[in-house]
Amino acid sequence: MTVHDNSTDMISLLDFKRAMTNNSRQALRSWHARVPLCTWKGVVCSGPKHPGRVMELNLHFLSLSGTISPSLGNLTFLRRLDLSSNGFTGEIPPFNRLQRLEYLDLSRNSLRGIIPDTLTNCSNLYGLFLSSNLLIGEVPSGIGRLSNLVWLYLGGNNLTGEIPPSLKNSSQLEYILLDDNKLTGTIPDDLGKLPNLSELNLAENRLSGGIPETLYKYNQSSLQVLYLSSNMLGKTLPSYFGDAFLNLRYLSLEDNNFEGHLPASLGNISGLDWLSMSFNKFVGQVPSSFGNLGKLDYLNLQQNNLLGFIPIELGGLKQLTRLDLSDNNLQGGVP
Repeated sequence: MTVHDNSTDMISLLDFKRAMTNNSRQALRSWHARVPLCTWKGVVCSGPKHPGRVMELNLHFLSLSGTISPSLGNLTFLRRLDLSSNGFTGEIPPFNRLQRLEYLDLSRNSLRGIIPDTLTNCSNLYGLFLSSNLLIGEVPSGIGRLSNLVWLYLGGNNLTGEIPPSLKNSSQLEYILLDDNKLTGTIPDDLGKLPNLSELNLAENRLSGGIPETLYKYNQSSLQVLYLSSNMLGKTLPSYFGDAFLNLRYLSLEDNNFEGHLPASLGNISGLDWLSMSFNKFVGQVPSSFGNLGKLDYLNLQQNNLLGFIPIELGGLKQLTRLDLSDNNLQGGVP
C-alpha cells in the first residue's frame, strides 16, 4: 500500500512538471521516475508513520513558469506548498483535498482568476500568502472557517467587494495584509476584536467610513502596524486615539478624508517610528506632545489645514530623519 501511495505522489508531481514550460523543467532535472522521490529537488517526505509521502514542496525563486497543475491537489499528505517568486500563470487549482495543508505561498507570480472558495476547506491553514498576483473577484466569504489562520497576505491584486465579516472567526490572526486592491465598503467592526492582531494593512483600496470604534475599545496592545493610507476613510479621531495603541510602531493614515484635531494622545505612543497623517483635512495646531516621540524617524503632516507655530519640542527628536509640514498654514520658524 505504501508503494502505491508513493507512486500516486510521484505521478502527481510529474504531471505538475509537465504543465511547466520547457525551460522551467530544467530546474527540476532530478524529478525523474528512476530517482527516489524523496531526493527530488524541493521535495520533503514524511517520517516513519507515513513513509515516503510528500509532506512539503518548496520551489520558490526558481524562475519556474507555466500553469499550476491541479494534480498537486492529489498530494493529500502535503503540509507546506511554496511556489512563491516564480512566473506561474493561469488559475489557482481547487486544492480541496489538501486537508493537512498548513502553509500555502503562491505570492509573487502572475496568477489570474479568483481565490477558490475550496481553500476554506483547508482547515489547518495557518499561513495563506497570495499577494502580488493578478487575482480578481472577492475575498471568499467563508474565509473565517480558517480558524487557525495567523498570516493572511492578499495584497497587490485586483480584488473587489468588501472585507468579509467572517474574518472575526479567525481569532488567531496576527497579520492581515489586503493592501493595493480595489476593496470597497467599510472596515468590519469585528476586526478590532481580534486579540492577537499585530499588523493591519488595508492601504490603497477604496474603503470608506471611519476607523471602527472596536479598534479603540478593545485594548489593542498587540497592534504594531496600522496602514490605512490612500482610501476614502474619514471622520474625526477621538482624543484618546493614541492611548488605545500604545505599542504601535508604524501609523499611516495619509491620503484620506480625516478631519478635526490631531489627537495629542499620539504623543503617548513612545515606540512610534513612523507617523504619516498627510493629505487629509486635519485642523488646529501640531500637538506639542509629539516631542515625546523619541524614536520617531519619519513625521509627515503635509497638506492639511494645520495652523499656529511649529512646536519647539519637535527640535528634540534626535532620531528624526524626515519632517514634512508643507502645505499647511503654519507660521514662525523651524525649531
